[in-house]
Amino acid sequence: MKPPVKIAITGAAGHIGYALVFRIASGAVFGPDQPVILKLLEIPQALESLSGVGMELEDCALPLLHDVVLTDDPAIGFREADYAILIGAKPRSKGMERKDLLTENAKIFSAQGRAINDHASRDIRVLVVGNPANTNALIAAANAPDLDARQFTAMTRLDHNRAMGQLANRTNSLVADITRMTIWGNHSTTQYPDIGDCLIAGRPALDLVSRDWAIDHFIPCVQRRGAAIIAARGLSSAASAADAVVDHMHDWATGTKEGDWVSMAVPSDGSYGISEGIVYSFPVTCSGGNYEIVQGLDLDEFSMTRLRATEKELLGEREAIADLLPGK
Repeated sequence: MKPPVKIAITGAAGHIGYALVFRIASGAVFGPDQPVILKLLEIPQALESLSGVGMELEDCALPLLHDVVLTDDPAIGFREADYAILIGAKPRSKGMERKDLLTENAKIFSAQGRAINDHASRDIRVLVVGNPANTNALIAAANAPDLDARQFTAMTRLDHNRAMGQLANRTNSLVADITRMTIWGNHSTTQYPDIGDCLIAGRPALDLVSRDWAIDHFIPCVQRRGAAIIAARGLSSAASAADAVVDHMHDWATGTKEGDWVSMAVPSDGSYGISEGIVYSFPVTCSGGNYEIVQGLDLDEFSMTRLRATEKELLGEREAIADLLPGK
């Protein structure tokens, strides 16, 4: 049997964490022959709730689950972790300015970045889910100077999956037939869901839907889907967010399918003219636990305008917390 991998999860007693931990423990991310140790981290006031999650995991008697660690101490939670999924974040409260939200989360993700730097495996792979996810990932990476910034990513797979579902519904297709979907930029309403290179059963998506539909309906629907779910349920996305975490980590760990790519927010290397350093969603392929940004896509003026708009927002977020970054 393979040695177990250790997965640290923050905010593990919350809605997304609760929907996620059982799927990881049952093999959905790392496969049916890979044992796991879950290291579940919460704030002190949520430890009682976290103990209930631990009891349920025990009651499932999952053969791949070798151990569960419940803690409010980041040093314990991240110790020797091979993967970290950072869900816990401060939500935006009524009347809070965006800069205040960025500043409050900068404190959280600075501390987590330092703990990961000091205690985690040197080969750790980190996914930031807590919003504003892109800039929170930037902050965490900046506070882990002994690690490569490429080890830190943010989640736009939920947006990617939402786009897949919308396109499948519009074209009466199967999601499994859709390839080469792309989300560019920030996990926010400035993101750019792009079907310019998308294929449906090998046919260009734009042969099956009109450009007007894509601009007037598809793009804003994907951008605002989270708000639509809150309006309908009174709660933010949880099950679909957990599912996107599974997809992101599975593809990163085990590789993307031949001829396809996925969307991941990663530190920009200057590809497509995007400013280096910001955590920006690109189309990527994965292999051997690494990712590569897909190169050479032909983007028209409309697309480049959208890429620049979401880049501008991310640059503004970085500027808003610049004085909180190490060395500033």
